[in-house]
Amino acid sequence: MKSGVKLELLSWIEAEACFAVDPVVVIPLGAAAKEHGPHLPLNNDAIIAGWLADEIMQRLPVVVAPLVNVSFYPAFTEYPGSISLRLETARDLIVDICGSLSDHGLSRFYVLNTGLSTLRPLAEVGPSLQAAVHFDYLNLEAALQSLPPDLLQQRYGSHADEHETSLMLHIAPQVVDMSRAVDDCADGEGRLSRNPGQGTWSASGVYGQATLATAAKGRVIADTLLSHCLDAIGDLSRR
Repeated sequence: MKSGVKLELLSWIEAEACFAVDPVVVIPLGAAAKEHGPHLPLNNDAIIAGWLADEIMQRLPVVVAPLVNVSFYPAFTEYPGSISLRLETARDLIVDICGSLSDHGLSRFYVLNTGLSTLRPLAEVGPSLQAAVHFDYLNLEAALQSLPPDLLQQRYGSHADEHETSLMLHIAPQVVDMSRAVDDCADGEGRLSRNPGQGTWSASGVYGQATLATAAKGRVIADTLLSHCLDAIGDLSRR
């Protein structure tokens, strides 16, 4: 293969031929139902995962599995529309996907992870797989730490904030309503809460300063995340 393919668009005969070279399987993981404040849609993470998958397909001969659109998001369940799996369910969902495909000779898997709480179940996936299977995933927290130190101005935040809103302004500006963007949630600990005095209080569901977002910042963030993914997939392909 010279470029990537989407597994869901192949026949099983085409899939079998494609699997013969043991390509890296890319698994997009992004919530299709998780609150992202008043200015971003519930499928915000799914859009990011899909964008990353499309960009990677243009550059590397990977097989892109169907989007996994639910996972472990316990911090957001007070906000209507947000769906979260139990940690064990989120872990086993990825384990079973990799296991099913490894039965047909595939041995290298990379998850396009677009969340922070999802790092916990993903960390438990590798030890649950067969020894011959190589598994890795985008550590979103580590990738964001590699951004230029002067790129973001917000004093706090990690959700529907300056970085996430900027990224969306770059890759999908049509879904962002900056007239509804807010700065919220400077105090508190624990899961986000709509109720004062419980957890990290955020009436809006935003944790950070979304009003500082720009598409120019989003381009830098997008390039950084994509670079991390391409490097990791390249490493997997050489195993």
